[in-house]
Amino acid sequence: MRTVFAGGRIFDGTGVSPAEGDLLVEDGRIVEVGAGLDGDEVVDASGRTLLPGLFDVHVHLASVYEDIDEARTMHLPFSYGFFRIPENLRLTLALGITTVRDAAGADLGLKRAVEDGVLRGPRVQISVTMMSMTGGHNDPWLPSGAVSAWGVTYPGMPDGVCDGIDGVTAKVREVIRAGADVIKIASSGGFLSPLDDPSLPHFSQEELDAIVATAADHGRWVMCHAHGAEGVKRAVRAGVRSIDHGTYLDEEGVGMMLERGTWLVPTLTAGDTTEQMANDPKVPEPVREKLRNLGRPEIDAFRTAAEAGVKVAMGTDCPVAPHGTNLRELELMAENGLSPERALVAATSSAAELMGLEEELGTLEPGKRADVVVVEGDPFEFKTLAQRIEAVYKDGQRVVG
Repeated sequence: MRTVFAGGRIFDGTGVSPAEGDLLVEDGRIVEVGAGLDGDEVVDASGRTLLPGLFDVHVHLASVYEDIDEARTMHLPFSYGFFRIPENLRLTLALGITTVRDAAGADLGLKRAVEDGVLRGPRVQISVTMMSMTGGHNDPWLPSGAVSAWGVTYPGMPDGVCDGIDGVTAKVREVIRAGADVIKIASSGGFLSPLDDPSLPHFSQEELDAIVATAADHGRWVMCHAHGAEGVKRAVRAGVRSIDHGTYLDEEGVGMMLERGTWLVPTLTAGDTTEQMANDPKVPEPVREKLRNLGRPEIDAFRTAAEAGVKVAMGTDCPVAPHGTNLRELELMAENGLSPERALVAATSSAAELMGLEEELGTLEPGKRADVVVVEGDPFEFKTLAQRIEAVYKDGQRVVG
């Protein structure tokens, strides 16, 4: 079956302004982009713009915003969270996001369920869990002696806590054994973990070097949660693929990222809920205390990086802001240093390159997988983009609309 998307405008993912044209798809692949193309089936795209399938390269599909209510979550059955995942997948796919890099929580079962068609959702690269030092961002220990609900292990979801060169080396191998496509680490503290300081570095330089080297031996890249400036720099020196968040990224760190070609995944959307969580009594008090006077330092850091030309890929950290709000990231990037075209590139071809998928996805050109998003009206009106997505195709199959 040859399907032609006819009479629309095409944003091909390279940053070139949308142009009139037709798109021909066959057997899940793009065959031709041009004018006057013929096919067995015609999709009328007049008045619409065609986009490549979008990416979110920092998302947590196995969690929801309500998990910040730790007391409530501690009293839910262990399996309850698994039954929320299909809705998270649906909300993400409905936004035209056909590929994601999960930043901890999604296991190999989720990935294979999507691949096999058991669940409908975006294709997924998984990190399984986040590697963290003792007392770090992924250490679920609580002073009461309990373990936080998000730190419960099960077959296929190993504990992420590790220390020392031998310990981090073994943990990389364990996480890969569990199915990780990419290794996720924390080289600084975090805001939503109760006992650590986001501004301070985690893992020594030697530990980070060992993590990246061991991952490379197994053909894996490393994505790095990092807020503090020193945590960013240690990770960049070690050779991580991306710095995710970069809240306190400074000019020296920007220069290092430029020199080494390190990607920035800014997750600006996550900051939209900072004030709300700081004032929410259901959020643990140690977390609220971190958030009360935080403001939006990540915005200034992102501007500095964007203006310097650091490579950017779109990631949101949803559900820190709820699933379904992911496209807010485009709006924030376009307001704070990127042109609208460059923001959309960050969510398409740049994100595909970050994930190593640039030969298959990220642009609308012959030979690529036919992930196509049909948008009514102007695709650069990001504020209303989510409401104007009419259809989403993944590998040439209509999955939304």
